[in-house]
Amino acid sequence: GDVAGKSIGILGVTFKPETDDMRDAPSLVILPKLVAAGARVTVHDPQPHQARQSLPGAITFAATPLEAVTGADAVALLTEWNEYRSMAPERLRGAMRGRVVLDLRNAWDPAAMREAGLDYSGIGRP
Repeated sequence: GDVAGKSIGILGVTFKPETDDMRDAPSLVILPKLVAAGARVTVHDPQPHQARQSLPGAITFAATPLEAVTGADAVALLTEWNEYRSMAPERLRGAMRGRVVLDLRNAWDPAAMREAGLDYSGIGRP
């Protein structure tokens, strides 16, 4: 739907976990489109050094994963860092304003997310 004026929390922007490599990172395509569509984008990545140089200036970098999702209308997981995998769905839901969760790495348990009251979608999952 329309993301204009919506707050979007992004977890992970690097190409893969345990690196700051941005080559071919999906965030390089997804985040500029969200910003261009009028979304307020807040991201967290454990190694944001290259991302800060590679992503549009309109993006806010959060110090913690919880800060990135606090007040978000929707959250998207782009890189499956272990600290995101271990996030409790109830804690995620408690921090968010909205309920939409997009898991682009299928790192989270869909049933647990739905039990927490989140509208979970994963790639290739029903």
